[in-house]
Amino acid sequence: MAISKIYTFIYSDIHKVWDIVFTVEKYGAWRSDLIKTEIIDENQFVEYGKGGYATVFSTTAIEPYKRWEFDIKNDSMTGHWVGIFEAEKNGTRIDFTENITPRKWYMKPFIKLYLKKQQRQFVQDLKKALNNIL
Repeated sequence: MAISKIYTFIYSDIHKVWDIVFTVEKYGAWRSDLIKTEIIDENQFVEYGKGGYATVFSTTAIEPYKRWEFDIKNDSMTGHWVGIFEAEKNGTRIDFTENITPRKWYMKPFIKLYLKKQQRQFVQDLKKALNNIL
C-alpha cells in the first residue's frame, strides 16, 4: 500500500476550484493525462488515460465545496482518494490524499513515485485550467 498526499494553495475562489474538479465530464478538455471521461451514473465515472487505459471511480462521500471521496479501481491497482477543499483569503487550500494498493507485485517499488507524479500533474493542469477561465 502507498499513501501519497498533495497539499497546496490555489489563487482562485473555492467555487471555481470545486466546479472544475467536480465536473468530471470535462476532464478531457483540461487534463493533460486523459483522453476522455465517461459518466456511468451519479456515483461512478471512468477515466481513460492517453494509452486508453480505463480507471473506474466510485464516489463514497460528497460535501459540496468541502470534501469529495471515491474508490479507485483498475487492472493494476485499487484504492481510495480523499479531496479536502478549504476556502481561504485570496483562494482555496486543497488537500488530496490517495491510498493505493498495487495489484501487481512489480509495481510496488514504483507506485508512490507514480502517485506523486500524477498528483503534481493534476494540480498543474488544474491551475492552468483556472487561469484560462479567469
